Amino acid sequence: MAVLNEEQEMLRDMARNWTTNESPVSEFRKVRAKGDPEAFDRSAFAAMAEMGWTGVIVPEEYGGSDFGWLSAGLVIEELGKTLTASPLIATTIAASAILIGGSEEQKAKWLPGIVSGETIATLAIDETAKHGGGDLATQASDGKLSGTKAFVHEAHGADLFVVAARDGLYLVEKGEGVSLSTRALADQRSHAEVNFESAAAEKLASGGEALLDEVLDRARILTACEMLGMAQAIFDMTLDYLKQRVQFNQVLATFQALQHRMADLFGDLAMMRSAVEGGLQALDSGFGVPRAAAVAKAEANRVLHLLSREGIQLHGGIGMTDEYDVGLYLKRSRVLEASWGSTSLLKDRFAKINGY
Repeated sequence: MAVLNEEQEMLRDMARNWTTNESPVSEFRKVRAKGDPEAFDRSAFAAMAEMGWTGVIVPEEYGGSDFGWLSAGLVIEELGKTLTASPLIATTIAASAILIGGSEEQKAKWLPGIVSGETIATLAIDETAKHGGGDLATQASDGKLSGTKAFVHEAHGADLFVVAARDGLYLVEKGEGVSLSTRALADQRSHAEVNFESAAAEKLASGGEALLDEVLDRARILTACEMLGMAQAIFDMTLDYLKQRVQFNQVLATFQALQHRMADLFGDLAMMRSAVEGGLQALDSGFGVPRAAAVAKAEANRVLHLLSREGIQLHGGIGMTDEYDVGLYLKRSRVLEASWGSTSLLKDRFAKINGY
Protein backbone atom coordinates (compact mmCIF):
# COMPACT_ATOMS: atom_id res chain seq x y z
CA MET A 1 0.00 0.00 0.00
CA ALA A 2 1.04 3.58 -0.65
CA VAL A 3 2.62 5.44 2.25
CA LEU A 4 0.36 8.37 3.14
CA ASN A 5 1.24 11.60 4.85
CA GLU A 6 -0.88 13.02 7.66
CA GLU A 7 -2.99 15.21 5.35
CA GLN A 8 -3.74 12.28 3.05
CA GLU A 9 -4.75 10.08 5.98
CA MET A 10 -7.12 12.79 7.19
CA LEU A 11 -8.60 13.19 3.71
CA ARG A 12 -9.10 9.42 3.34
CA ASP A 13 -10.69 9.12 6.78
CA MET A 14 -13.00 12.06 6.08
CA ALA A 15 -14.10 10.50 2.80
CA ARG A 16 -14.59 7.12 4.46
CA ASN A 17 -16.69 8.56 7.27
CA TRP A 18 -18.80 10.64 4.90
CA THR A 19 -19.53 7.82 2.47
CA THR A 20 -20.32 5.39 5.28
CA ASN A 21 -22.65 7.73 7.13
CA GLU A 22 -24.03 10.05 4.44
CA SER A 23 -23.79 8.07 1.20
CA PRO A 24 -24.22 4.32 1.74
CA VAL A 25 -25.52 2.13 -1.08
CA SER A 26 -29.06 2.88 0.10
CA GLU A 27 -28.54 6.47 -1.12
CA PHE A 28 -27.71 5.20 -4.60
CA ARG A 29 -30.91 3.15 -4.50
CA LYS A 30 -32.83 6.36 -3.75
CA VAL A 31 -31.21 8.11 -6.71
CA ARG A 32 -32.04 5.14 -8.93
CA ALA A 33 -35.65 5.09 -7.75
CA LYS A 34 -36.16 8.76 -8.68
CA GLY A 35 -35.36 8.02 -12.31
CA ASP A 36 -33.85 11.48 -12.84
CA PRO A 37 -31.64 11.49 -15.99
CA GLU A 38 -28.89 13.28 -14.03
CA ALA A 39 -28.73 10.24 -11.74
CA PHE A 40 -26.98 11.92 -8.83
CA ASP A 41 -27.88 13.94 -5.75
CA ARG A 42 -26.90 17.59 -6.24
CA SER A 43 -26.91 18.27 -2.51
CA ALA A 44 -24.42 15.43 -2.00
CA PHE A 45 -22.21 16.83 -4.76
CA ALA A 46 -22.40 20.26 -3.14
CA ALA A 47 -21.21 18.68 0.10
CA MET A 48 -18.24 17.17 -1.76
CA ALA A 49 -17.35 20.61 -3.10
CA GLU A 50 -17.58 22.10 0.40
CA MET A 51 -15.17 19.45 1.65
CA GLY A 52 -12.75 20.44 -1.12
CA TRP A 53 -12.91 17.24 -3.15
CA THR A 54 -13.62 19.03 -6.44
CA GLY A 55 -10.34 20.93 -6.17
CA VAL A 56 -7.88 18.29 -4.98
CA ILE A 57 -5.78 18.41 -8.17
CA VAL A 58 -6.33 22.11 -8.89
CA PRO A 59 -3.61 24.64 -7.92
CA GLU A 60 -4.29 27.05 -5.09
CA GLU A 61 -4.26 30.05 -7.42
CA TYR A 62 -7.54 28.79 -8.91
CA GLY A 63 -9.12 27.93 -5.57
CA GLY A 64 -7.98 24.31 -5.27
CA SER A 65 -5.85 22.55 -2.65
CA ASP A 66 -3.30 20.99 -5.03
CA PHE A 67 -3.10 17.85 -2.90
CA GLY A 68 -2.15 15.70 -5.86
CA TRP A 69 -3.48 12.67 -7.68
CA LEU A 70 -2.90 10.13 -4.91
CA SER A 71 -5.11 12.24 -2.66
CA ALA A 72 -7.81 12.43 -5.34
CA GLY A 73 -7.61 8.67 -5.76
CA LEU A 74 -8.13 8.08 -2.05
CA VAL A 75 -11.41 10.00 -2.15
CA ILE A 76 -12.64 8.30 -5.31
CA GLU A 77 -11.85 4.85 -3.93
CA GLU A 78 -14.09 5.54 -0.94
CA LEU A 79 -16.90 6.74 -3.24
CA GLY A 80 -16.56 3.52 -5.22
CA LYS A 81 -17.02 1.42 -2.09
CA THR A 82 -20.58 2.70 -1.63
CA LEU A 83 -21.45 3.23 -5.32
CA THR A 84 -21.87 6.94 -4.64
CA ALA A 85 -23.36 8.49 -7.76
CA SER A 86 -21.65 11.79 -8.55
CA PRO A 87 -19.90 13.59 -11.42
CA LEU A 88 -16.73 14.01 -9.35
CA ILE A 89 -14.57 11.74 -11.49
CA ALA A 90 -15.78 13.21 -14.78
CA THR A 91 -15.31 16.76 -13.50
CA THR A 92 -11.83 16.03 -12.14
CA ILE A 93 -10.74 14.54 -15.47
CA ALA A 94 -12.13 17.52 -17.36
CA ALA A 95 -10.31 19.85 -14.96
CA SER A 96 -7.08 18.02 -15.71
CA ALA A 97 -7.61 18.61 -19.43
CA ILE A 98 -7.94 22.35 -18.79
CA LEU A 99 -4.88 22.32 -16.53
CA ILE A 100 -2.75 20.55 -19.12
CA GLY A 101 -4.00 22.16 -22.30
CA GLY A 102 -5.82 25.34 -21.40
CA SER A 103 -4.61 28.90 -21.70
CA GLU A 104 -4.32 31.07 -18.61
CA GLU A 105 -7.59 32.71 -19.59
CA GLN A 106 -9.36 29.35 -19.89
CA LYS A 107 -7.99 28.18 -16.55
CA ALA A 108 -9.08 31.37 -14.81
CA LYS A 109 -12.50 31.16 -16.44
CA TRP A 110 -13.38 27.54 -15.67
CA LEU A 111 -11.31 26.13 -12.80
CA PRO A 112 -12.70 28.27 -9.96
CA GLY A 113 -16.24 27.21 -10.89
CA ILE A 114 -15.19 23.57 -10.99
CA VAL A 115 -13.58 23.87 -7.56
CA SER A 116 -16.67 25.53 -6.07
CA GLY A 117 -18.95 22.84 -7.52
CA GLU A 118 -20.89 25.37 -9.58
CA THR A 119 -19.55 23.92 -12.84
CA ILE A 120 -19.88 20.23 -13.68
CA ALA A 121 -17.75 19.05 -16.57
CA THR A 122 -17.23 15.82 -18.47
CA LEU A 123 -15.37 14.27 -21.40
CA ALA A 124 -16.99 13.67 -24.78
CA ILE A 125 -14.52 11.49 -26.68
CA ASP A 126 -15.81 8.34 -28.33
CA GLU A 127 -18.07 8.25 -31.37
CA THR A 128 -18.81 4.54 -31.45
CA ALA A 129 -19.98 2.00 -28.89
CA LYS A 130 -16.35 0.91 -28.36
CA HIS A 131 -13.61 3.12 -26.95
CA GLY A 132 -10.95 3.79 -29.56
CA GLY A 133 -13.15 2.52 -32.35
CA GLY A 134 -12.16 4.39 -35.53
CA ASP A 135 -11.02 7.89 -36.41
CA LEU A 136 -12.84 10.91 -35.04
CA ALA A 137 -15.35 12.59 -37.33
CA THR A 138 -16.05 15.59 -35.06
CA GLN A 139 -14.53 18.75 -36.44
CA ALA A 140 -14.41 22.45 -35.68
CA SER A 141 -14.26 25.48 -37.94
CA ASP A 142 -14.40 29.20 -37.15
CA GLY A 143 -15.17 28.57 -33.49
CA LYS A 144 -18.06 26.17 -34.22
CA LEU A 145 -17.94 22.45 -33.54
CA SER A 146 -20.08 19.68 -35.03
CA GLY A 147 -20.17 15.96 -34.35
CA THR A 148 -21.83 13.23 -32.29
CA LYS A 149 -20.40 11.56 -29.19
CA ALA A 150 -21.69 8.23 -27.91
CA PHE A 151 -22.21 7.24 -24.26
CA VAL A 152 -20.92 10.41 -22.59
CA HIS A 153 -20.72 9.87 -18.83
CA GLU A 154 -22.54 12.35 -16.56
CA ALA A 155 -23.78 14.22 -19.63
CA HIS A 156 -27.18 15.25 -18.23
CA GLY A 157 -25.74 17.29 -15.39
CA ALA A 158 -22.77 18.71 -17.29
CA ASP A 159 -22.34 22.44 -17.83
CA LEU A 160 -19.13 22.00 -19.81
CA PHE A 161 -17.94 19.35 -22.27
CA VAL A 162 -14.32 18.63 -23.14
CA VAL A 163 -14.79 17.41 -26.70
CA ALA A 164 -12.31 15.51 -28.85
CA ALA A 165 -12.20 16.67 -32.48
CA ARG A 166 -9.92 15.85 -35.38
CA ASP A 167 -7.47 18.61 -34.54
CA GLY A 168 -7.54 18.60 -30.73
CA LEU A 169 -9.69 19.12 -27.64
CA TYR A 170 -12.35 21.81 -27.37
CA LEU A 171 -14.40 23.32 -24.57
CA VAL A 172 -18.13 23.47 -25.34
CA GLU A 173 -20.74 24.88 -22.96
CA LYS A 174 -24.18 23.36 -22.54
CA GLY A 175 -26.73 25.33 -24.50
CA GLU A 176 -27.37 26.23 -28.11
CA GLY A 177 -26.08 23.63 -30.53
CA VAL A 178 -25.85 20.89 -27.87
CA SER A 179 -28.53 18.19 -27.61
CA LEU A 180 -28.69 14.97 -25.59
CA SER A 181 -30.32 11.57 -26.11
CA THR A 182 -30.40 9.39 -23.01
CA ARG A 183 -28.69 6.02 -23.21
CA ALA A 184 -29.77 3.50 -20.56
CA LEU A 185 -26.92 1.27 -19.39
CA ALA A 186 -26.84 -1.49 -16.81
CA ASP A 187 -25.49 0.72 -14.02
CA GLN A 188 -28.46 3.12 -14.29
CA ARG A 189 -26.19 6.16 -14.13
CA SER A 190 -26.17 9.20 -16.43
CA HIS A 191 -25.10 8.33 -19.99
CA ALA A 192 -26.12 10.07 -23.17
CA GLU A 193 -25.38 10.43 -26.84
CA VAL A 194 -24.46 14.09 -27.29
CA ASN A 195 -24.90 15.84 -30.60
CA PHE A 196 -22.98 19.06 -31.28
CA GLU A 197 -24.40 21.10 -34.15
CA SER A 198 -22.36 24.23 -34.85
CA ALA A 199 -21.85 24.68 -31.10
CA ALA A 200 -19.60 27.49 -29.92
CA ALA A 201 -16.21 25.99 -29.01
CA GLU A 202 -12.86 27.09 -27.59
CA LYS A 203 -9.82 25.03 -28.42
CA LEU A 204 -7.38 23.91 -25.74
CA ALA A 205 -4.28 25.21 -27.47
CA SER A 206 -1.53 23.72 -25.30
CA GLY A 207 -0.42 20.12 -25.00
CA GLY A 208 -0.02 19.35 -28.69
CA GLU A 209 -0.92 16.03 -30.28
CA ALA A 210 -0.32 14.15 -27.02
CA LEU A 211 -2.99 16.07 -25.11
CA LEU A 212 -5.81 13.58 -25.73
CA ASP A 213 -3.66 10.64 -24.64
CA GLU A 214 -2.60 12.50 -21.50
CA VAL A 215 -6.20 13.19 -20.56
CA LEU A 216 -7.26 9.61 -21.30
CA ASP A 217 -4.44 8.27 -19.12
CA ARG A 218 -5.84 10.29 -16.24
CA ALA A 219 -9.34 9.05 -17.00
CA ARG A 220 -8.10 5.47 -16.90
CA ILE A 221 -6.33 5.85 -13.59
CA LEU A 222 -9.19 7.67 -11.83
CA THR A 223 -11.71 5.15 -13.15
CA ALA A 224 -9.46 2.38 -11.85
CA CYS A 225 -9.63 4.06 -8.41
CA GLU A 226 -13.41 3.77 -8.39
CA MET A 227 -13.09 0.16 -9.52
CA LEU A 228 -10.64 -0.53 -6.67
CA GLY A 229 -13.13 0.75 -4.13
CA MET A 230 -15.85 -1.41 -5.66
CA ALA A 231 -13.62 -4.49 -5.65
CA GLN A 232 -12.75 -3.98 -1.99
CA ALA A 233 -16.43 -3.58 -1.10
CA ILE A 234 -17.40 -6.75 -2.98
CA PHE A 235 -14.66 -8.70 -1.23
CA ASP A 236 -15.68 -7.44 2.20
CA MET A 237 -19.41 -8.06 1.76
CA THR A 238 -18.79 -11.52 0.32
CA LEU A 239 -16.51 -12.48 3.20
CA ASP A 240 -19.09 -11.23 5.70
CA TYR A 241 -21.79 -13.28 3.96
CA LEU A 242 -19.69 -16.45 4.06
CA LYS A 243 -19.10 -15.94 7.78
CA GLN A 244 -22.82 -15.86 8.56
CA ARG A 245 -24.45 -18.11 5.96
CA VAL A 246 -25.08 -21.68 7.22
CA GLN A 247 -25.23 -24.63 4.84
CA PHE A 248 -25.29 -28.33 5.81
CA ASN A 249 -25.27 -27.17 9.46
CA GLN A 250 -21.94 -25.40 8.96
CA VAL A 251 -20.96 -21.80 8.36
CA LEU A 252 -19.82 -21.47 4.75
CA ALA A 253 -16.56 -19.81 5.77
CA THR A 254 -15.46 -23.09 7.38
CA PHE A 255 -15.34 -24.90 4.02
CA GLN A 256 -11.74 -25.14 2.88
CA ALA A 257 -12.57 -24.83 -0.83
CA LEU A 258 -14.27 -21.48 -0.21
CA GLN A 259 -11.38 -20.34 1.99
CA HIS A 260 -9.02 -21.02 -0.91
CA ARG A 261 -11.20 -19.04 -3.32
CA MET A 262 -11.29 -16.06 -0.99
CA ALA A 263 -7.54 -16.27 -0.44
CA ASP A 264 -7.00 -16.15 -4.20
CA LEU A 265 -9.29 -13.13 -4.47
CA PHE A 266 -7.41 -11.41 -1.63
CA GLY A 267 -4.19 -11.81 -3.61
CA ASP A 268 -5.80 -10.46 -6.77
CA LEU A 269 -7.13 -7.48 -4.84
CA ALA A 270 -3.64 -6.73 -3.52
CA MET A 271 -2.26 -6.83 -7.08
CA MET A 272 -5.00 -4.47 -8.23
CA ARG A 273 -4.27 -2.01 -5.43
CA SER A 274 -0.57 -2.04 -6.28
CA ALA A 275 -1.29 -1.28 -9.95
CA VAL A 276 -3.80 1.49 -9.23
CA GLU A 277 -1.67 3.20 -6.60
CA GLY A 278 1.27 2.90 -9.00
CA GLY A 279 -0.75 4.84 -11.56
CA LEU A 280 -1.54 7.60 -9.07
CA GLN A 281 2.08 7.87 -7.99
CA ALA A 282 3.16 8.05 -11.63
CA LEU A 283 0.82 11.02 -12.13
CA ASP A 284 2.23 12.79 -9.08
CA SER A 285 5.82 12.17 -10.14
CA GLY A 286 5.23 12.77 -13.85
CA PHE A 287 7.24 9.67 -14.71
CA GLY A 288 6.01 6.69 -16.77
CA VAL A 289 2.36 7.77 -16.82
CA PRO A 290 1.28 6.05 -20.09
CA ARG A 291 2.62 2.66 -18.97
CA ALA A 292 1.26 3.01 -15.46
CA ALA A 293 -2.18 4.05 -16.73
CA ALA A 294 -2.41 1.06 -19.06
CA VAL A 295 -1.38 -1.33 -16.30
CA ALA A 296 -3.72 0.23 -13.71
CA LYS A 297 -6.84 0.09 -15.87
CA ALA A 298 -6.08 -3.34 -17.36
CA GLU A 299 -5.53 -4.84 -13.91
CA ALA A 300 -8.64 -3.09 -12.58
CA ASN A 301 -10.64 -4.57 -15.46
CA ARG A 302 -9.34 -8.06 -14.75
CA VAL A 303 -9.75 -8.10 -11.00
CA LEU A 304 -13.10 -6.32 -10.77
CA HIS A 305 -14.56 -8.61 -13.44
CA LEU A 306 -13.37 -11.63 -11.47
CA LEU A 307 -14.47 -10.31 -8.07
CA SER A 308 -17.91 -9.20 -9.24
CA ARG A 309 -18.51 -12.60 -10.81
CA GLU A 310 -17.21 -14.54 -7.81
CA GLY A 311 -19.15 -12.29 -5.44
CA ILE A 312 -22.40 -13.20 -7.17
CA GLN A 313 -21.56 -16.90 -7.22
CA LEU A 314 -20.46 -17.06 -3.59
CA HIS A 315 -23.68 -15.36 -2.54
CA GLY A 316 -25.56 -18.13 -4.34
CA GLY A 317 -29.01 -17.57 -5.81
CA ILE A 318 -29.72 -14.69 -3.43
CA GLY A 319 -26.91 -12.73 -5.07
CA MET A 320 -28.97 -12.44 -8.25
CA THR A 321 -31.76 -10.58 -6.48
CA ASP A 322 -32.05 -6.79 -6.30
CA GLU A 323 -32.37 -7.02 -2.53
CA TYR A 324 -28.65 -7.74 -2.21
CA ASP A 325 -26.16 -5.01 -3.10
CA VAL A 326 -23.60 -7.26 -4.77
CA GLY A 327 -25.55 -7.27 -8.05
CA LEU A 328 -25.42 -3.47 -8.23
CA TYR A 329 -21.63 -3.63 -8.16
CA LEU A 330 -21.57 -6.15 -11.01
CA LYS A 331 -23.72 -3.88 -13.19
CA ARG A 332 -21.52 -0.84 -12.54
CA SER A 333 -18.37 -2.90 -13.07
CA ARG A 334 -19.34 -3.96 -16.58
CA VAL A 335 -19.83 -0.34 -17.64
CA LEU A 336 -16.52 0.77 -16.15
CA GLU A 337 -14.64 -2.13 -17.73
CA ALA A 338 -15.65 -0.81 -21.15
CA SER A 339 -14.83 2.81 -20.28
CA TRP A 340 -11.57 4.32 -21.58
CA GLY A 341 -10.22 1.01 -22.80
CA SER A 342 -10.89 -2.70 -22.65
CA THR A 343 -8.19 -5.02 -21.35
CA SER A 344 -7.18 -6.03 -24.88
CA LEU A 345 -6.91 -2.41 -26.04
CA LEU A 346 -4.78 -1.51 -23.03
CA LYS A 347 -2.50 -4.50 -23.49
CA ASP A 348 -2.00 -3.46 -27.09
CA ARG A 349 -1.29 0.12 -25.98
CA PHE A 350 1.24 -1.10 -23.41
CA ALA A 351 3.02 -3.14 -26.07
CA LYS A 352 3.19 -0.19 -28.44
CA ILE A 353 4.52 2.11 -25.72
CA ASN A 354 7.30 -0.39 -25.13
CA GLY A 355 8.15 -0.64 -28.83
CA TYR A 356 6.59 -3.99 -29.66
